[in-house]
Amino acid sequence: MAEYAIYKGDQFIDLGTADYLANKFGVPRKTIWYWTAPAYWKKSKGNALVAIRIEGD
Repeated sequence: MAEYAIYKGDQFIDLGTADYLANKFGVPRKTIWYWTAPAYWKKSKGNALVAIRIEGD
């Protein structure tokens, strides 16, 4: 299962699966996936949570 690193600007917030992070932040799992989109990153301008998918085995 893929893991995601959550950042706000340059600050690391948390690491976990989409299910774990969705539960922690109170958002649907698809929101975590949306946070990985480069278009979303550009829109956020460092003021929102963004996610980076961590590739596994």
